[in-house]
Amino acid sequence: MANEFEEKTHEVESKVKCKDCGALLKYHPGQMSLNCEYCGCHNEITEQLKPVEQEEIDFLSFIANAADAAPKMNVTVVKCNSCGASTTLKPNVTADNCAFCGTALVIQGGTATNIIAPKYVLPFSIDLKKGVESFKKWLHGLWFAPNDLKHAAQNDKLKGVYLPYWTYDTNTVSSYSGMRGDHYYVTESYTVNGKTQTRQVQKTRWTPASGTVYDQFDDVLVLASNSLPDKYANELEPWDLNNLAGFNEQFLSGFVAEQYQIDVKGGFEKAKGRMDPVIRTTVRRDIGGDVQQILTMNVIYNDITFKHILLPIWISAFRYNNKVYRFMINGRTGEVQGERPYSFWKIFFTVLAAVVVIGGGIYLWSQKGE
Repeated sequence: MANEFEEKTHEVESKVKCKDCGALLKYHPGQMSLNCEYCGCHNEITEQLKPVEQEEIDFLSFIANAADAAPKMNVTVVKCNSCGASTTLKPNVTADNCAFCGTALVIQGGTATNIIAPKYVLPFSIDLKKGVESFKKWLHGLWFAPNDLKHAAQNDKLKGVYLPYWTYDTNTVSSYSGMRGDHYYVTESYTVNGKTQTRQVQKTRWTPASGTVYDQFDDVLVLASNSLPDKYANELEPWDLNNLAGFNEQFLSGFVAEQYQIDVKGGFEKAKGRMDPVIRTTVRRDIGGDVQQILTMNVIYNDITFKHILLPIWISAFRYNNKVYRFMINGRTGEVQGERPYSFWKIFFTVLAAVVVIGGGIYLWSQKGE
């Protein structure tokens, strides 16, 4: 294990310069080379855009023995004072806006730090042009949006961001106790206006239940960041994780990469939360009957493994009336998620107009009746 996690330090900028003229390069989604816009040289990406055999890391051994010796990469990050996002700096950039909340960042040096290097990455396949088209279509389709929203949103362009994730595999053994409910029906009599009638009434017969169930989990995704609410990150799924490429800094060239804020142990606690509904569904199925109650449940997690990966999104964060709204695109599938404000006055006048129209219709109908 020590050899596997022999410490390595990667200089992020060393592999994103043109081999001929030394100019900084930018990765374009779907391309196999970084084309220099200054001298035209084709710089081949050493890590091919093809699925790789994915190596899982033993969770318990890593926590106990190998965390300090894991492959590291040296990055310079700037932290947003508003939302707390920690993202890598773009070369030669002295001012920017936070990709996650739109707050202006004044960059003064940044902070150098060593972090566990990602093992795999899903490179962007949706380019900026398609992202902007999706953004404009989304904006134009908003009902009851404030008139100045589009201006406020368009002040901030879409940014390509690689989000840090942990993925976990595990086999669970869950022992439980509960109650099984089986429905049955009885005939009851009741009286209406002096007449006796009958009806079928549903009852439930409860019996104790207990047992053990087994579940297998593969690639449970956990966002290793607090910058984007889990609700929106989860709605960007699914991801084509079978197409993960080996990590290469060249894929990050021209994009922002966020540093993980949740370590591998904290990530597994979040993974338990994602697995819990699946386990409970298995338990309910095992209990059987028409309805079920789970009284106790003890889950043992066996054979835990993990990976550290980066996943691509296009994001636009803008502030409107001092509140942050985000528009997000899955950089692989084009799945769109967004937050938006509503105009109180537009809704008010629309409802008022509807009331007037309905009221007018009722009045005309009543006049014809006379």
